[in-house]
Amino acid sequence: MKIIVCAKQVPDTNEVRIDPVKGTLIREGVPSILNPDDANAVEAALAIKDQIPGSTVSVVSMGPAQASYMLKECIAMGADDAYLLSSRAFGGADTCATSTTIAAGINKIGGYDLIFAGRQAIDGDTAQVGPQVAQRLGLPFVTYVQKIRELKEKSIIVERSLEDGYEVIEVPLPCVLTVIKELNEPRYMNISRIIDVCENNYITTWDENDVDLSPEECGLNASPTQVFRSFTPTPKGKGEMLDGTVTEMANLLVNKLREKHVL
Repeated sequence: MKIIVCAKQVPDTNEVRIDPVKGTLIREGVPSILNPDDANAVEAALAIKDQIPGSTVSVVSMGPAQASYMLKECIAMGADDAYLLSSRAFGGADTCATSTTIAAGINKIGGYDLIFAGRQAIDGDTAQVGPQVAQRLGLPFVTYVQKIRELKEKSIIVERSLEDGYEVIEVPLPCVLTVIKELNEPRYMNISRIIDVCENNYITTWDENDVDLSPEECGLNASPTQVFRSFTPTPKGKGEMLDGTVTEMANLLVNKLREKHVL
């Protein structure tokens, strides 16, 4: 079985700051990490590889050259190879243009049986790229996968997480699955694999020409949405606690709401 995982390098959200004047992210000095949900996607692919002899796992990502470090981490976990879609033409892409580029890369890889992706990236939280990639590839997809029940020859049965439970879905192969952290616990990198990935090149880099995209089909040129402004919300004021009986507190609350012209 040939499995492809879509992964993204993201800034560590614990270290993210916003320039108060420019309204842009301050990326200098901020460490980059493998997107957490994508780590679960990698683990899901590797678990199937462990179960089915002869299976391979390839990781594909769109990003700058330094994203290769994240891809090396995926290979050190157990992936067989990786593909980095990197070009100035890809810059400024929204989810629409990003999915176009990633789908083009997957089409070039070809021969896949199953595609995994994380539910969403922590630097955008849109949860749109996975489903959009599936749509561009013409594949069925299931989002919010919390458990893989059974992998058959021509289909896979999964549990899709809902707010108050889950639903069981059988989807034909090939398909796209976006996973959540409840699915598994990502494994650690293997020491021997770390040494191996440092000594050998398992990463193939492609630009727009390699995946047959024109500059008009990717990046900012193909993005119908653009970020207008980023900002840190103003901290809310301290709350006020009310004392007394339920009736007294209710009357006091109504009076305060009237003072603020809410009522």
